[in-house]
Amino acid sequence: MELCPRVGQGDSLTASVTVVIWMERIRNKMRLLEPLKIIRTVFVCLATIAPATPVWSQTTMEKLSIAYSSRSIASIDLYVALDKGFFREEGLDVQVVQVRSNIAIAAALTEEVQAIGSIGTVIRAIERSDAPLKIVAVNLKRPLFWLVTRPEFGSIGALKGKVLGTTTFGGAQHVAAIRMLRKGGLDPEKDITVIVAGDVPTQLQSLVSGAIQAAALSPPTIILARDKFKMKILASSMEEFPSIQNGLAVPEKLLKDRRELVKRLLRARAKATRYFWENERGASEVLAKYLKVEFPVALESYRLSRPAFTTNGIPTDNELAEYLKMDAEFMALPKPTPAAKVFDFSLQREVNQELGVR
Repeated sequence: MELCPRVGQGDSLTASVTVVIWMERIRNKMRLLEPLKIIRTVFVCLATIAPATPVWSQTTMEKLSIAYSSRSIASIDLYVALDKGFFREEGLDVQVVQVRSNIAIAAALTEEVQAIGSIGTVIRAIERSDAPLKIVAVNLKRPLFWLVTRPEFGSIGALKGKVLGTTTFGGAQHVAAIRMLRKGGLDPEKDITVIVAGDVPTQLQSLVSGAIQAAALSPPTIILARDKFKMKILASSMEEFPSIQNGLAVPEKLLKDRRELVKRLLRARAKATRYFWENERGASEVLAKYLKVEFPVALESYRLSRPAFTTNGIPTDNELAEYLKMDAEFMALPKPTPAAKVFDFSLQREVNQELGVR
């Protein structure tokens, strides 16, 4: 179809009228198209001013594994980053692997995993044996453990001669349990038998069966222990002392050779942490999904645990010094390990500046 029909040269009046009519139609069409031109202009402008976020294709996604030791709210940053796609936004195809912390350290040193989320045992490995690892982020600065016993025990003193379950000897859970027992008047070295009894949910099963009589449990398992199985809660560690329990540790070689990869990993975690702090319901839904608990249990766990988390992945210098001092006393070291030997927050600071995290 022609936009303007042809007219003969001799039919000048008809030609003039026809041209006027069709010019008016063209103007009308242009007015109808004007909003589309505006929309197109807006898209072009947005494309020009939008931040340069990389778009990763399936072929450019980098696979890596993160090890963690126990199913609890302590690893909420990993669950959120997986569920909300923050890892994939950074071009990372992440697999989280649950293993005991000492096994995770060996796996990291042989490059079978690239990072470790449960960092308490990693810190002690660095303090004791100069393990070539670095803590590059901390998301838990207070211990999320409560001393739980079977219903027949009404005091810490009544646990003398009984069995305590833990995930890893020398890990954050074990240390928290020892401190709560000591505060309750027991000598953990003489009065209690400690055994490795799996992760926190598995320890609850052992409490129910009677295989162990006490454990330091964390949310949401602590809530299930109290409400469903009527276990006794005898002490809390959260307000008693600092404890760098979860975060991110990487091999020094990876930090040196693949700094941009580590930074992308930290950026995804920082986004997850921000989501955790800003979205109570959303974070609780993620927790309920990954730990297979009812939403009210997840919500109470969130509210109970929230004050123990960092907002920016970096504890204060005083918190680090106090923690390292207490760790040296616990392990009978001659003096506290210098913070620079254990921690390197340089990339986390860069990420925080880029994302506007304080």
